[in-house]
This record gives sequence, structure tokens and C-alpha cells, in this order.
Amino acid sequence: MTPLQRRAFLLAPFGVAAVGGAAFWLLLNRMREGTYDPHGLPSMLIGKKLPRFSLPGLPPSQGFSNADIVGPALINFFASWCIPCVQEAPALMALKQQGTPIWGIAYKDKPDATAEFLQQNGDPYTRIAQDEPGTTAINFGLYGVPETYVVDKSGIVRWRWAGGLSDDIVRQSLDPLMQSLV
Repeated sequence: MTPLQRRAFLLAPFGVAAVGGAAFWLLLNRMREGTYDPHGLPSMLIGKKLPRFSLPGLPPSQGFSNADIVGPALINFFASWCIPCVQEAPALMALKQQGTPIWGIAYKDKPDATAEFLQQNGDPYTRIAQDEPGTTAINFGLYGVPETYVVDKSGIVRWRWAGGLSDDIVRQSLDPLMQSLV
């Protein structure tokens, strides 16, 4: 190894540390300015029509397809094994009480487990469909559960939230959007 190669090899960790430090500084700066959104994952559906799907229902619900959803409405992917889904249940129940139509899709869940989840946490859904194989979730570009989409009157996806809804998120983001779509 030549002296120049040895010097480059010894200085490489400092270069990696400098790049990492710059990235960390950028993240902290965005957080200070309020422009950092950890849920700000890009969605391929924003501004596009809902993907076509038809899912069986969780008895006694009859299931639904994309053609059944008349906006403005929410589509909420959830699962019985999902802890943030339990945490967002009160926010969804409050939205139901306000008259917001919420279409629920149980993601990779067994019907019995879904029914028990709804019995324990409340059922805010207009209709519930089962996406046990997860194919519809793939077409939505789902990152995980819970995940919520807003659809306008034309069937265009206008908003997506990856993670559990809270009262703050509903008040600051979802309510103003839903009011603008009416």
C-alpha cells in the first residue's frame, strides 16, 4: 500500500463522519423550522383515482369495491394485531360521530380476530372489507397499518396519513381538508 493510499484509508472515517454530521444537522434544522414530517412518506396515489379493487366483507358487512366509495370519505387500513390501530380507534370513533364516512379494510387479518378487535375498540366503519392476502394494500402502496386515505367526490385520492390518527392530526390536517372537499 502506498503512503497516499494509506492516508486516504485513514481519512475515510472522517469523511463518513462529516457526511453523517451534515445529514443530522439538516434533519435538526428541518425539525426546528417545522418542515420535517416523519409521516411524510410519498404516495403514488395522491392526485390519482383510487386503484380498482373488490374485497369480500367481514360478516355481516357485504364488503365493497372502489366503485362503492363516494367521497369525501376516508379509507382506513387496520389490523387486530396493530397497536397503533388500537390507539387511533378513539379518533376514528369521533370522526364517525361527526358523520365522516370511513371505509375500513382489514389488512392481513383473520375475520375472527377483526371481529374481536372491533368489539373491543368500537366500529367506526361504514363498511368493512377483508384484504387477507394484502393485494389491495400493495395496489395502494401501503407502508404498514394503520394508514388512512382521503378520497374526494370524483374518486381522487387527496391525502394519505401513514400511522395512527390522533385528535391533533384530525384537527390540524384532516378536518380542514374534509371541509374543503364538501
